[in-house]
Amino acid sequence: MSFVQRRRFLWILFLTGLALLAVAANATTLSRLRFEELANQATAVARLRCIGAESRWENGEIWTETRFEIVEVNKGLLPGVVSVRMLGGRIGSLRSRIDGVPAFRPGEEAYVFLWGHEGEPFRVLGWSQGTFRIARDPRTGLERVTQDSAAAPIFDPQTRRFRHGGIRNLPVAIFQLKLRKALEEKTL
Repeated sequence: MSFVQRRRFLWILFLTGLALLAVAANATTLSRLRFEELANQATAVARLRCIGAESRWENGEIWTETRFEIVEVNKGLLPGVVSVRMLGGRIGSLRSRIDGVPAFRPGEEAYVFLWGHEGEPFRVLGWSQGTFRIARDPRTGLERVTQDSAAAPIFDPQTRRFRHGGIRNLPVAIFQLKLRKALEEKTL
C-alpha cells in the first residue's frame, strides 16, 4: 500500500469513527410540559414511597421496574403497591442511564405523575418533569418538593428555546394546593 493510499485509508477510518461517535453521542431532548398539562394528561398522581427496584435485560436494553407503596392518591385509582417501568438501570457492574429518566432509592418519597394502561406497569409522565421529590428539613421537619427537571434545560416549543424552570423547594402544603387547583381545572 502506497503512502497516499495509506493516508486516504486513515482519513476515511478517522471520519467514519467521528460519524459513529456523533451517532452514539445523541442526547435526550424533552419538550416542556406545563404543570397543568402534567396533571391533565396523567392517568394517576400520587405521593409514593419507593420500596425496591429490579433491573433486567429486555430486547437488548436494560429496563428497571420500581415498586412503590402508596402514601396518598391525588388522582386515579391505584392499588396499595404500584410498579413503574423505566428505561435504564444497573445489572451487575453494567449501568445504563438515560438523561431525564428518574431513578429512585428505597425509602425515598416523591409525588409522581403516572401514565399507563390497565394490566401494564405505569410509566412516569414526562420523565423528570413528572417527578417531584420530597425532602424533609431535619431541623424544622418541614417537607419541600423539588421537580427533577428544575435543574435541567427543557425545550419550550412556544418560545423555541431551551430554558430552566420547574418547581424548587416548594412547601408540600403549597404544592398540594397547586396540584388540587390543576386537577379541578380539568374537571370544569
